[in-house]
Amino acid sequence: MKATVEWDKDLSFTCTNERGDTLTLDGNKQVTSPMEAVLEAAGACSSVDVVEILKKGRFSLTGCRCELSATRADSPPQVFTKLHAHYIVSGEDLTEKAVERAVALSVDKYCSVMKMLEPSVEITTEFTLIQATS
Repeated sequence: MKATVEWDKDLSFTCTNERGDTLTLDGNKQVTSPMEAVLEAAGACSSVDVVEILKKGRFSLTGCRCELSATRADSPPQVFTKLHAHYIVSGEDLTEKAVERAVALSVDKYCSVMKMLEPSVEITTEFTLIQATS
């Protein structure tokens, strides 16, 4: 995996991955900041796992949203100290047990972003299950 980060102006940078996809990050928070991107990456990475695990279990999903909140240290480097992920999963015939298992497997085993944060960040999760009707 490779990427390039190039300074544009002020504290704005264009990030380009090896496929040519670009993302702008900004230290002044004019757009997504680098730390916001890390938080969003944790939610996206984990949500990919939750969706894949439930689909492999042959559940019919209609939605998966991950609402994240993080607390940062007061002094530099102001790393995350706590991260909370709330998954809102909807589908037909989903069970609490299946969603709980998918979230746990993601956070505890599969999500590489969460695992990188885990040694120094207190990670907590919860989920809400919404039964869709056909």
